[in-house]
Amino acid sequence: MDLADEIVIPARRNAVYASLNDIEILKKCIPGCQKLVAKSETELAATVVLKIGPIKATFNGAVMLDQTRAPQFFSLSGQGDGGVAGFAKGEADVELAEDGSTTILKYTAKAETGGKIAQLGSRLIYSTAKKLSKQFFGNFEAEMVGDKMAD
Repeated sequence: MDLADEIVIPARRNAVYASLNDIEILKKCIPGCQKLVAKSETELAATVVLKIGPIKATFNGAVMLDQTRAPQFFSLSGQGDGGVAGFAKGEADVELAEDGSTTILKYTAKAETGGKIAQLGSRLIYSTAKKLSKQFFGNFEAEMVGDKMAD
């Protein structure tokens, strides 16, 4: 399943990039995030509780960051194990384009599920994934506006 969207953040690119790499900001923005810990500069460990249709599960997983083309581009990939509920894995590419004093954040993401979650049907999984990504970026935008961060 593929997702893509873009939002305009009222802050300069370096501030947006720094916030996307701030553990405390990410923890506030990720829907259902219980724990987020940096294992290294490029690896995070996360615990997230999600409800997908009738299934509510706690996912424990790892996220790997690729910052080789930062701050304009960066990628992340991750995988989470939800126990009997199944697993989820995905990857996302993020582009940050400076536009005056704002930043245009564009993302494309791919996700895959297995186990009981996958049995729910692709339409429900897609709508939930879309809702969660919109919620994350809405939360992130609200954090950026609240902080009124500048370069």
